[in-house]
Amino acid sequence: MKKSLTLLFFLLMIIPSNAQCAMCKAVAENGTVDMAEGLNAGILFLMAFPYILVAGALYVIYRYKVRNKN
Repeated sequence: MKKSLTLLFFLLMIIPSNAQCAMCKAVAENGTVDMAEGLNAGILFLMAFPYILVAGALYVIYRYKVRNKN
C-alpha cells in the first residue's frame, strides 16, 4: 500500500521545467518557419533512435528465448 501511494504521489506531482537549451530556444523564437521545421525534424530524428534500439534489443531477446525453448 505504501509503495502504491508513493508511486501515485510521484506520478501526480508536476514539476515545471524549462527543457530547451539556449540555442534551440533562440532558433525557435527568432527563426523562420523553415528553421522551426528543421528543428522539429531534428528532434524527431534524435527521438526515434532510442525506440529503434529498444525494439531491436527486445526482438533479439525474444528470438533467443524462442530458440532455447525447443
